[in-house]
Amino acid sequence: MAINNVNNGTPKPHVDNQKLNQQQTQNQATAQQAAQKAATTTAPRQDSVSLTQSAQQLAQVQKKSSDAPVNQEKVDKLKKAIQNGEYRVNPEVLAKKISRLEAEIFGIKS
Repeated sequence: MAINNVNNGTPKPHVDNQKLNQQQTQNQATAQQAAQKAATTTAPRQDSVSLTQSAQQLAQVQKKSSDAPVNQEKVDKLKKAIQNGEYRVNPEVLAKKISRLEAEIFGIKS
């Protein structure tokens, strides 16, 4: 089988390797310059965090509470009573204590 009319009978143009290498070098240099320009024009972004005064106070309270002494004997006694179903909560006393705490926190006179 014969293949006729390849490239319309015109001879294949000669490739100038030197010119091709120069073009590739130029393209690489242009790409590097573009990458460097993009890197220098985009300054690194710096994140920052600021805490409100309330958040700072809360952090201090949490730190103090973690440093506070714990009466482990009392904790164990309460755990055992809860597990055995013997611990009872007086809802009226609890409500009064919650109300008093909220008044303290929000500065309300009771």
